[in-house]
Amino acid sequence: MPPDSPTFLVAIVGRPNVGKSTLFNRLTRSRRAIVGDEPGITRDRIYGRAEWRGREFDVVDTGGIVPDDPALIPAAVFRQARQALEQAAAVFMVVDGRSELTAPDRRLAQLLRKSGKPLALLVNKIETERQEAEIGAFHQLGIAAVFGVSAEHGRGLDEALDWLLARMPAVPGAGAPAEAATAGPPPAPARGEDTAGGIPNIAIIGRPNVGKSTLLNCLTGEERALVSDIPGTTRDAVDAVIERQGRRYRLIDTAGIRRKGKTRLMAEKLSVVMARQHLRRADLALVLLDAAEGVVALDATIAGYASEGGKSCILVVNKWDLARRAGARRHEFERAARERLKFLAFAPMVFISAAGGSGLGALFDAIGQVLEQRQRRVSTAELNRFLATLDFERAPVPQSRRIKIYYLTQAEAAPPTFVLFVDKPRPLHFSFRRFLENQIRRAFGFLGTPIEFKLRVSGAAR
Repeated sequence: MPPDSPTFLVAIVGRPNVGKSTLFNRLTRSRRAIVGDEPGITRDRIYGRAEWRGREFDVVDTGGIVPDDPALIPAAVFRQARQALEQAAAVFMVVDGRSELTAPDRRLAQLLRKSGKPLALLVNKIETERQEAEIGAFHQLGIAAVFGVSAEHGRGLDEALDWLLARMPAVPGAGAPAEAATAGPPPAPARGEDTAGGIPNIAIIGRPNVGKSTLLNCLTGEERALVSDIPGTTRDAVDAVIERQGRRYRLIDTAGIRRKGKTRLMAEKLSVVMARQHLRRADLALVLLDAAEGVVALDATIAGYASEGGKSCILVVNKWDLARRAGARRHEFERAARERLKFLAFAPMVFISAAGGSGLGALFDAIGQVLEQRQRRVSTAELNRFLATLDFERAPVPQSRRIKIYYLTQAEAAPPTFVLFVDKPRPLHFSFRRFLENQIRRAFGFLGTPIEFKLRVSGAAR
C-alpha cells in the first residue's frame, strides 16, 4: 500500500530509461527516486504524494517494464509494476519522445488499454516546439490522451495534470479550485523532505543480501520490495507504513551499503548515497546481521553510520533458523557480535528469520521500547539528585583530565542530549564520557539510543 492513507493513486509505467523517476520526483516535489542514464535503475515500487490545483493524489513509480522478458530481475520488476497497476485508479504511460517506438512500447500499450483504467500517454523529453511535431507518431499506440512533456523541466505537465484532475472523483461541497494559486507545472524537487508526518521512521540497513527486502515484505505482508539472491537488487529506498497493536510505523528498506570502490555502476553508487541519505531521516535503524556469516568489518561500518547520526539502533540477527540448524549457539553469537560492535553496547539484539517469519514479536517489542526510550525526558531536579550520588573517584580518568560537574540538564530528546555545566573548557575524556553514560543508562534507561553530551563552563567556575 502507499506510505499513507491513499487518495487517488496514479501509476507511472513505461520501458526502462524513459524518465519515469524524473516525472515521479517532479510530481512529488522530492528526490525519492534515483535518476540516471542507466536503464533499469528503478526496480521496486516507490510511492509519494502529489498535489495539483488544491487536490492531493498518490503517485507510484515503477521499474522499467519489458513484457515477456524471461530474466529474473526484469520479470520481478514486471510483477511489481503489475501490482501497482492493480492498485491504481489511473495510469501515466511514459515514452521517450527522442526515440522510435519499439515492440515493447506497443506490447505495453496493449496491456494498459486492456486494463480499462483511465490512461494517458506522456511523450517525455519534449523540450522545444520543433520536437512537438514528432508527437503525432505516438498516436499509433492507440491511446486517446497524448501529451508532450518534459519531466525534467516541467514543460507540458499542466495539461496532463488537468486531464488527471478531470478523472478524480468530485469532492462533495467543494467548489472549483483556485487555478491562479497553482498555475504552472509543479516546481522542481526541494532538497528537504517531509519525514514522517508524526509516524516514526524505521530504516532497515545492512550490507547487500542480508535480507533487508525479505524483512520488509514479511513485516508488510506483501511483495513491496524485490527479493533475490543477487546482491544489490534493491536500489531505491522503499517506504511502507504498517500498523501493529494500534501503533503505526514507516519502514524504509534501503539499498545494501558497500565499501567505497566496491560499486562500479553509477546506479549502485547512487543507491549507496541514497541509502545513507534516507538513514538521516530515520528515527530508528534496524541493523541487519547475517547469522550464517557472523559480524564482519562492513557491518561495523554501517552500524557506525547510524550511531554517529544519532539514530536509535536495534541489532537484528537474520537467518537465525539456518545458523541454529548448523549448530550455532545464541549466547556465543551475541558475545562475538558485542565484541565487534562495542560502540553499540546500548542496542538490544533480536534473533529472527525474515524468510520464515519467526522472532517478529520480539522485534516489535524491542522497537516499541526503543522508540519510547528515545523520546524520554528527565527533569533537571532528577538529574541533579542523580549527580549527587555519583562517586567520580571511581571514574578511570587521569587526574590531569578530570573536570568538576556543577549540574546538568537534558536539553533535547531524540536523541537524548545532556548539557554539563563544568569548571574547565575542555573536551570530556573518553573514559569519563563512558563512565557518565553508563551511570545515566543504569539510572534512567535510554535503551537502544545514543546519548550526547554538550559542555558549558559554569559561572561558578569563573
